[in-house]
Amino acid sequence: MKFGGTSVGSAARMRVAAALTAEERKKRPVVIVVSAMSKITDLLLDTMRHAEAGDHAGIDKNLAALRARHEEACRELLPETRIATVMAGVHGLIGEFERIVNGMAMLNERPPRSVDEAVAVGERLSALLVSECLNAEGTPATAVNAWEVVVTDAVFGNASPLMEPTRKKAQQKLVPLIEQGLVPVITGFNGATGDGRPTTLGRGGSDFSASILAAALDASELWIWTDVDGIMSADPRLVADVVVLDEVTYAEAAELAYNGAKVLHPRTLAPLVEKRIPVWSKNSFAPEKPGTKIVPEIARANGARAVTSMSGVALLSLEPAGAELSGVQIMARALDALARSDVEVLALSSSSYRQSFCFLVRSEELEATLRGLEAALALELAHGYVQPIHVDKNVGLLAVVGEGMHGKPGLAGRIFTAISREQVNIIAIAQGSSELTIAVVVSRDGLEKAVRAVHQECDLGRAVPATGSR
Repeated sequence: MKFGGTSVGSAARMRVAAALTAEERKKRPVVIVVSAMSKITDLLLDTMRHAEAGDHAGIDKNLAALRARHEEACRELLPETRIATVMAGVHGLIGEFERIVNGMAMLNERPPRSVDEAVAVGERLSALLVSECLNAEGTPATAVNAWEVVVTDAVFGNASPLMEPTRKKAQQKLVPLIEQGLVPVITGFNGATGDGRPTTLGRGGSDFSASILAAALDASELWIWTDVDGIMSADPRLVADVVVLDEVTYAEAAELAYNGAKVLHPRTLAPLVEKRIPVWSKNSFAPEKPGTKIVPEIARANGARAVTSMSGVALLSLEPAGAELSGVQIMARALDALARSDVEVLALSSSSYRQSFCFLVRSEELEATLRGLEAALALELAHGYVQPIHVDKNVGLLAVVGEGMHGKPGLAGRIFTAISREQVNIIAIAQGSSELTIAVVVSRDGLEKAVRAVHQECDLGRAVPATGSR
């Protein structure tokens, strides 16, 4: 079971998480993974930014807020007899963080390795408090730092797991605890290299941590507890008549996550595919609701299942200035530059005649994207062989996802017609050969209208009861 930041965001939510764990523990062994309390990771990162700038007042203010939040949770969560001991543990972890940020303030920089060690303190604090809550409520538990279990490469800030060494460590460290009847409460989001240097798995990596551990332990299921009822047919903030999908495939869930759905981290499902471990996305604020089950395949693929969107994106266009350089060569070098910059391409579209192409990236990766492209194509740009890189920030991504869309003739045409009917400009279209996803780049000011129009056109919402009688 993995509990997200809002599911452990206060003493009350931690108590619910402990109760859900204890209830399931009566039936079978359980391992849980916890995120930092909601907003704590942002607070830690902001503190490190103050440290880099030498802003000691900002550091002190944030450290006070960090202490206050966890001291309050500790006092509300635990019996009087345990508060002093656990509070000492809380202060010890915050002291570790303070030591690291003071070092950053002396250097006026944030070394990536130090950032990874420091930012994981949020999860370590959560693991301490939730494990103590479980013990206080009668379910034996112990906090485990994931850097003792999850082995990764050395890409600090966005590490990838090394599954075989992780499996060995999980068997050595966690299986004995489970056999003793303990619930391991493991930090999400972090790990360590083979030689013990702390790493993190990127923002949202607690989901990924849980799936890595589920695969390493041959779990029967993975449950991801969030603050929504499951995977929905659209964002309920944009569309009124959304439905919670009972069941989706790994591929559908991964595509939805990649294209902006907030329920899962995009990399979550990869470790589970080989072992075909099912995943439940459930709401810890309404645990009685069934949630969504994510499975290897579904019996009947019915076409479009959901529409998702992303507004924080930018569209970059590249075009040769003449015949000296082919568009294929430019595309190859551009994509290589993006890979080296660790930038994800959300959509790609090309023109065969003019040899131009465009691609979509997240807004927060735009600066790195431009740096990488300008370095890779410096000579061509300087001599005018390539037109200046054009950037359009006034765009949004809409993606329609569903197994079996290739069996629905005319679906793409209906989607484009529905968007055009709302007077929304379609800027680019991308569709993979599997036809699992149709991605459409539209003007940002029309994105919400387009999402509602496509959701209605594909008949994805709740059936509206007829009014009146005969």
